[in-house]
Amino acid sequence: MGDFLTLADIEKAAEAVQKRSDHQPRVGLILGSGLGPLADSVEDAQAIPYSDIPGWPVSGVKGHVGQLVLGRLEGVSAVVMQGRTHYYEGYDMPRLGLPVRVMQRLGIQEFFVTNAAGAVNPDFEPGELMLLTDHLNLLGMAGQNPLRGPNLDELGPRFPDMSQVYDRELQALAREVAAEENLGLQEGVYCCLAGPSFETPADLRFLRAVGVDAVGMSTVPEAIVARHSGTRVMGVSGISNKANLDGNTETTHEEVLEAGKVLVPKLTALVRGVLRKLS
Repeated sequence: MGDFLTLADIEKAAEAVQKRSDHQPRVGLILGSGLGPLADSVEDAQAIPYSDIPGWPVSGVKGHVGQLVLGRLEGVSAVVMQGRTHYYEGYDMPRLGLPVRVMQRLGIQEFFVTNAAGAVNPDFEPGELMLLTDHLNLLGMAGQNPLRGPNLDELGPRFPDMSQVYDRELQALAREVAAEENLGLQEGVYCCLAGPSFETPADLRFLRAVGVDAVGMSTVPEAIVARHSGTRVMGVSGISNKANLDGNTETTHEEVLEAGKVLVPKLTALVRGVLRKLS
């Protein structure tokens, strides 16, 4: 049997957070590679290292700080994951769902998930934001779904609907903010691959052929877990590198982190703007 989550696992982790913070968050955020600085703008912040939370998956990847920050953003009570763990680091997929489960147990209603992603759509440029309208779950199709294992009926149905993973009202708010702030928001389909190797040109041509606009190694498992319990989801990718469909350019993690410096102000403006409209 794999490393399946139990209600006791979730309760234990949530209690550890509640003992360290008196915030009751309405919104949960996960910040991807290089995007962690957004957490520095949380007011009245209380930070908890992931290693202090029982069972919480800890990342060893550069660009992921590894702490939970609770506080207020634009007057909205929020819980922010400054860095996330990935499937390629060796965790079982259900374990990667624990942070979202804990956020839900803390009371979140909306869940914002961000990532650094490679462009598959040749029209996308590094430094642009992409609003997720849908995703392609290749890992889940191949059997690695975060809901695999005994269903926790208290949290959601055995067979949850995924026809509208990314909330249309939140998308509409994001478009409004992007227009007001002149952020140049792209939109498209995100695909999650296992990693940690970057994609080959053949991988990218395949993904492009099936309608993918950006590709990364995260986000989809968290979004599925959030929807299982009915939490509204907004997903945003920061485009970190160009589509390498011809095999003539090399992709590096340093490039991804460098693009984050350009992306953080835009992502901050977008997230803060949506929170303002929610409040």
